[in-house]
Amino acid sequence: MNTRSKSRNSASHMTGSRSDRGEKSGGALADDINGFHWRPQQTIQTKVIGVCINRRRLLAAEVYDDAGEIKGVRPLGGHVEFGETREQALQREFQEELGCGIVTSGNWRTFENMYQHEGLLGHEYIHAISIGLVDKSLYEQPLMVFSEDSGSHVRARWFNVRDLRSGALALFPDGLAATL
Repeated sequence: MNTRSKSRNSASHMTGSRSDRGEKSGGALADDINGFHWRPQQTIQTKVIGVCINRRRLLAAEVYDDAGEIKGVRPLGGHVEFGETREQALQREFQEELGCGIVTSGNWRTFENMYQHEGLLGHEYIHAISIGLVDKSLYEQPLMVFSEDSGSHVRARWFNVRDLRSGALALFPDGLAATL
């Protein structure tokens, strides 16, 4: 796998590191090959996610438990930094994660997400909006991999919306599947 910052190949997208102090974007994502195990911060977080649907497929990152099993998926996004609007935060997150700009459409939805991950409580307010990717080639990428500041790798791919709505695969935050 190519791990150079901002590099691309046909199987994955690698981008530079993020500035969110080592926490994974949008929640408990992949435990990487280095054995990093994500834990929710013990403060309320404000986050943004971009709901990108193409051909009845949602772009989302895999969410893993400590045993390395996929427990669900979550659209890409991350923290709103101090002094940043939610629009600016979402643009920044997609630029950092995929090296791509986005176009938003529709209205924002807000979810209060209180959850348990590996025995710890997480609490976040998530602002979600429909988006389109400026780089149209990403719609054809079956797998996109990017690195976090912590050095962990996150895997994002396209998931069938029908499977997410039916609950065959968990979609985080709770309640998002009903809005797809």
